[in-house]
Amino acid sequence: MPPRPPRCLTAAVVLAALAAGAAGPAPAQTPSAPAPGQGTTPGPTSAQPAPQPGSAAASPAQGSARGPGRGALSSPNADPFPSTYRPFTSVPTVIRNVTVMTAAGPTIRNGAVLLRDGRIAAVGASVDVPAGATVIDGQGKYVTPGIVDDHSHLGVYAAPGGDALSDGNEATNPVTSYVWAEHSVWPQDPQFPRNLAGGVTTLQVLPGSANLIGGRSVVLKVVPSRTVQGMKFPGARYGLKMACGENPKRVYANRGPSTRMGNMAGYRTAWINAEAYRRRWDAFLAGNRQGDPPARDLGNETLADVLRGNILVHNHCYRADEMAQMLDLAREFGYRIRSFHHGVEAYKIADLMARDSVSGSLWADWGGFKMEALDGIRANIALVHAAGARAIVHSDDPSGSQRLNQEAAKALAAGRAAGVAVSEDDAIRWLTINPAWALGLDDRIGSLEPGKNADVVLWSGNPFSVYSRAEKVWVDGALLYDRLDPNRQWRTDFELGYVPAPNAAAGTGQRPAVPAGNGGTR
Repeated sequence: MPPRPPRCLTAAVVLAALAAGAAGPAPAQTPSAPAPGQGTTPGPTSAQPAPQPGSAAASPAQGSARGPGRGALSSPNADPFPSTYRPFTSVPTVIRNVTVMTAAGPTIRNGAVLLRDGRIAAVGASVDVPAGATVIDGQGKYVTPGIVDDHSHLGVYAAPGGDALSDGNEATNPVTSYVWAEHSVWPQDPQFPRNLAGGVTTLQVLPGSANLIGGRSVVLKVVPSRTVQGMKFPGARYGLKMACGENPKRVYANRGPSTRMGNMAGYRTAWINAEAYRRRWDAFLAGNRQGDPPARDLGNETLADVLRGNILVHNHCYRADEMAQMLDLAREFGYRIRSFHHGVEAYKIADLMARDSVSGSLWADWGGFKMEALDGIRANIALVHAAGARAIVHSDDPSGSQRLNQEAAKALAAGRAAGVAVSEDDAIRWLTINPAWALGLDDRIGSLEPGKNADVVLWSGNPFSVYSRAEKVWVDGALLYDRLDPNRQWRTDFELGYVPAPNAAAGTGQRPAVPAGNGGTR
């Protein structure tokens, strides 16, 4: 039998931190060795790491009493708030006699998957069973990669809602590229464990769409943690949220921009300023770094890293004509759009998206709720897929994110009804490897292939059936959710309330009403 976690995963988080006993920041999870490569940042080879204390780049310049401090430098790919995530303890696990949807090739009927050391070790008709491995017979069940939701606002619009927890839109300026979504994420949002129970193992938390440029996104693992750093996907690239159309027009109607032409002028002005900032800083960093550096600007710093190719652009946009204009804008300033989000009219420009390698992070059937959403069709996702662009089923909704498998099933059915040849193997990619690509993580998650992170879901039946549920969910090979075992169902501090001490029910034959967390004190 695998080792059982504490009855509340929150307690495991705190106990692990206390056990570390170090003066510096402690890992938030029960520690085990991180998987190889998880401490590295994927991205362009031209990217430069931030200087570390004591390095030549961080040392005072010769001939001066005191050189620029670390906070004065605007370095490419700087990571001042690094991930502290460590995988939870895992055991070798074999899931066999299951239908395996790999998202990398055809479905394997009556197949098997081996999870070991936090990675996918083997996939096929059969796998070797290591000594001491946990073996799960999945007769009649399905295995898929963990779902990746590339458009979430969990943590920045946390439950139960209200102004106190409304932290997703810094609606004070049309361009707020200086804000970072991670600084609004509340790790105790009770929507996180519900996403895990729906099979979501990775998500991108974005700022809202009030602004032309809304700020940086953050990629999170759906795991318990005291801090957002303990949830951050190690080495994941940041995203930049941009928004077209009605939302910025409405929010800034009395301050401007109040028109679509005003929106476009606002983007162009921001990129012009960012390009000048990038050139100044690149020249300083490439030189001898003598004297005072250029003035640092947090907003231009983010945009400059987009121009360097280090940050991925995620663009909220509904209308086809506006998406085409955004592609023109990207060409004008030399950056690339990674994905159009919502894209209700994406089917009209799917060929342009395929040409420019832009994915579409789309709803299955949302539309008609405002003017720019009027021309939506249910076959949108299937048509984008058929044109050769990467189609993605996203949520932008805390409830929809709990049943993204059903959203994909609706998009699959609508495509077939419209005469588009799409398969279940195509549809599983809309939930897994395609959004992983949109986040720049398709080499690590999104498919069941040897060497990839063991983010895995065991479904009670075909995931495209409304009757199927995620039965077990593994993150980096650790079983973090089991629908059949209450002791493996994460509950946040917000949900626990007052909890009796574990021995309060001793001698009564009764268990405490709810699992205890953080020592049972609040």
